[in-house]
Amino acid sequence: MNERRERVDKEKDFSAWFDYILQEAQLVDSRYGVKGFVVYRPNAMRIVKKIYSLLERELEATGHQQVLFPLVIPLSAMRKESEHIRGFEDQVFIISEASGGELDEKLVLRPTSETAVYPMCSLWIRSYQDLPLKMYQSVAVYRRETRATRPLLRAREFLWVETHDLFATEEEAKAQVMEDLEIAKRVYEKLGIAYIVAEREPFDRFPGADNSYAYDALLPNGHVLQVGTTHLLGQHFTKAYDVTFLDKRGERRVPYSTCFGPGVSRILAALIATHGDDRGLVLPFGMAQYDVVVIPIPYRGGEPEVEEKAKRLGQALGRDGYAVYVDISEETPGSKYYRWELKGIPVRLEVGKEEVREGTVTVFRRDTGTRVKVRDSELKETMKRLKKEIPERLRERAWENLGKRLVKAGSREDVLRQASEGMLILAPFCGERECAEEIKSQTGGYEVRGRDVNDESTPSQPCAWCGRPAKRRVYLARAF
Repeated sequence: MNERRERVDKEKDFSAWFDYILQEAQLVDSRYGVKGFVVYRPNAMRIVKKIYSLLERELEATGHQQVLFPLVIPLSAMRKESEHIRGFEDQVFIISEASGGELDEKLVLRPTSETAVYPMCSLWIRSYQDLPLKMYQSVAVYRRETRATRPLLRAREFLWVETHDLFATEEEAKAQVMEDLEIAKRVYEKLGIAYIVAEREPFDRFPGADNSYAYDALLPNGHVLQVGTTHLLGQHFTKAYDVTFLDKRGERRVPYSTCFGPGVSRILAALIATHGDDRGLVLPFGMAQYDVVVIPIPYRGGEPEVEEKAKRLGQALGRDGYAVYVDISEETPGSKYYRWELKGIPVRLEVGKEEVREGTVTVFRRDTGTRVKVRDSELKETMKRLKKEIPERLRERAWENLGKRLVKAGSREDVLRQASEGMLILAPFCGERECAEEIKSQTGGYEVRGRDVNDESTPSQPCAWCGRPAKRRVYLARAF
């Protein structure tokens, strides 16, 4: 086992704490030697697979089918949608040669897959009976991030799920965007992640979209992290790539499309950041390597009885459907506590001399750090209660923290003061790009994140920053 490092205080230095947890819990290793690329270690990949599973189950339940497109996209295909290429051309990795010779055509490592998907859709879609077409793929994407990179938070390679959906009508496409938002909501709620949902400003939309919506998770330092987006693409890509279909009257029409991109790497980061503490990860049931770890605490002459009871409890919980591990390794109980707390195991059972004699077991909750003794006969009901209670408490605590950060601003002075305090701000906004840029430059990086999707009203107050008539209320936050 690696030598323990001194713990880092999450509240005092979130950035250092996050790096500490990634290393100590053996989640990712950033020593790969290429800027913006990390190695996902087994402890991270177990969680990543569970996040993928949550998303994929939701997508397949709503009619999506899994596909896999090539990693490379011809540069000529990227350039067909002019607005899209303007938004991405300076971010892409380009392959121009192989085995010392130049390629006939330059290839792009996918930054997102619209320009790979739509040329194929033009071959697949012929009739209204081919619609809707709802696809997803679980892949990595590549963007040449020029700012300072941070593992999971801002990288040049990141994991995600992307959907590409095509419909006969605009109404169906708009309904899909709303469905995407509900899918994301259900997944983030299961993970206990608190978030805001914002309709991005016209100047901040996905390149080639009619409208963009995003989920921003709140981090402990007050920054927000974009963990998912969905975009109404209209007919921009279908027209550019000659995707058409014959409707029921035999008339040729152009379909409407959407895309949805929950970022798995960033969801992992938000999960770590939201629930973790100075002792390591804190994970909901179903997300950790095990739901329960049983620790025998041997005493002289009583080792067989302790170990036998620990195994018996583990087998019983396994039959009840829990992922259980009975740790009979030669490490000391204290070392075992440290290791499993670092990994975020929701429940630990301790079995020692007293527990054998009394017919009890000590139950430790990772989320609260509390211990309680229960009778062996009560353990089954106790576990059922904790399986429900722990995720609820994690979720409630995350939303409580977001509520404490969220404030309203009515003036420039309010915005400046609240930004200096690291708050998440809701303010009337004029909608002008120049105003947003000035806010960012004078507040140390606060960005206009977009309109609260639950508020379509027009504010009676003027723009909190410039004083011009406000068009909507928007979130202001510093983003990773």
